[in-house]
Amino acid sequence: MSFLTLLQAAADLSAIGKMGAGLGAGIAAIAAGLGIGNIGKGAVESIARQPEAGGDIRTNMILTAAFIEGVALFAIVVCLLIAVA
Repeated sequence: MSFLTLLQAAADLSAIGKMGAGLGAGIAAIAAGLGIGNIGKGAVESIARQPEAGGDIRTNMILTAAFIEGVALFAIVVCLLIAVA
């Protein structure tokens, strides 16, 4: 009897897991957008203070934004894999 109860509880949790995966993907996308926005804000302020260092700042900004985008993509893929499983 207890085995059937456990199976029923596991079947009920699959919907909650899919909802959690969807929320996780959304949070990862929002966090990546906020992070890249803060990077852009800091880069523009830095270039305004020291225009001669604009090239170096721009290069570092693009590189950091690419790393954040990669981590966000990884998080979204993991959430989608959880939702499918």
